[in-house]
Amino acid sequence: MKKSKTGNTVFIVSLVLIAIMAIWSVVFNESFTKVSNAAFQFLTTDFGWLYLLAMIVFLVFVAYMAFGKYGKIRLGGDDSRPEYSNLTWFGLLFGCGMGVGLVFWGVAEPLTHYLNPVGMEGGTPEAADFAMKSFFMHWGILPWANYAVIGLALAYFMFRKNKKGLVSSILEPLIGERLANGWLGKLVDILAVFATVAGVVTSLGLGTLQINAGFHELFGIPTNLLVQIIIIVVVSILYIGSAVSGLEKGIKVISDTNLYVAIGLMAVCFIVGPKIEILNSFVNGFGQYIGDFIPDSFGINAYGDNSWLGSWRLFYWAWFIAWAPFVGVFIARISKGRTIREFIMGVVLVPALASCIWGAVFGSLGINLGEKGILALETLKEAVAAPEVGLFVVLQEYPLGFLLSIVAMISLCAFFVTSANSGVYVLSMLSTDGAINPPNSKKILWGIIQSVMAVGLLMAGGLKPLQTISLVAAFPFIFIMFAACASFIKAVKKEHIL
Repeated sequence: MKKSKTGNTVFIVSLVLIAIMAIWSVVFNESFTKVSNAAFQFLTTDFGWLYLLAMIVFLVFVAYMAFGKYGKIRLGGDDSRPEYSNLTWFGLLFGCGMGVGLVFWGVAEPLTHYLNPVGMEGGTPEAADFAMKSFFMHWGILPWANYAVIGLALAYFMFRKNKKGLVSSILEPLIGERLANGWLGKLVDILAVFATVAGVVTSLGLGTLQINAGFHELFGIPTNLLVQIIIIVVVSILYIGSAVSGLEKGIKVISDTNLYVAIGLMAVCFIVGPKIEILNSFVNGFGQYIGDFIPDSFGINAYGDNSWLGSWRLFYWAWFIAWAPFVGVFIARISKGRTIREFIMGVVLVPALASCIWGAVFGSLGINLGEKGILALETLKEAVAAPEVGLFVVLQEYPLGFLLSIVAMISLCAFFVTSANSGVYVLSMLSTDGAINPPNSKKILWGIIQSVMAVGLLMAGGLKPLQTISLVAAFPFIFIMFAACASFIKAVKKEHIL
């Protein structure tokens, strides 16, 4: 009875909070926008230093866990083994954690930094170097280390200590069972639900805009609300259906298929693209990324202008922290049986390297058009002014451009579905007292809520404010994740002594 009551409390309070936020963001969009922007401006201005420090702390934590004496501990019993093959595992965690973002920003972000770099002239070879290094920084090792904090700790407590699949379970060694199961634990889980809903809904909206932009570029289909609603309805049927089918069937099949599609797309883009420039961009960008990693990780002006930092790096760090409960819970769910070292190598290093390779290929496709004078800088600026269009504008300039654009659309839709069905699965877990296999009724309900909110926000033109307010709401997760690190270290030290 207690278990049901706990789950119901988180579920009901989360629903009420999300309903209030949805009504405010749709009906009173102007005031919602002002409040969210002011709150985020305050956090990134006054606490930008904290975001930078937090990401480094998370990296140090996972490095200590991977290469220290606890690396051989299994996330489960000592005789347990992984439920999924390495390839399926990578596909699931990559699709959940980065897929939609990489397709959306793979061309647009490097091109934006190339055209508008900091401290140098845009559209130059130096700007191209800056663009690639910045992309690697934003999509490299730090975001994945951030995801690994919640994922590792929760997998350990779920599968080795038989605790509930809730973020609050991680904190039990630190705050005690009474608080973890009481008001403080419920508050943590409610925050996790809210951050997940806001994050997935905004991704749903952004993905819809890019799919609509692709249809417009390729087939002349108009960019309007009706088309966007149709896209959301179709995608919703796919992601709710795959979530209801479960991890083994729907989610796994879509994830496996999309991994091959994405790798194939990247390989063909490399072949038809500027191969030498791509290879040089990757090697040079990776070298600069590693060489400047420490100063870039801590780089914030005490007296100078931090506007670029706030718009890009701090925004990304806040966004990845907001996604940490969602991605972390999902990664934990699919990682039973792996050792701590294997988990961190697989969750942090492999996807970070894959993200950098993706950025080198697609970023170079765009930058090459400017460097070779194939497209005027003004034309490129128009393309990145609407990031959802940039990918298709750039691909059309290469051989097989139309076919590649169609494959990119398929990959985008599949990443879109994978991310959304992962979100549905996690929300259902968090709102059913951490059930590892939550009921289908919850999955359907959360799927419908996400879709309705996305449609409402597109109607109000208010995706960005919801994204911004989710970053504000997720600010406490910095401290929750610090506590998760401390709690996890305390638990494994106790086990090591025993």
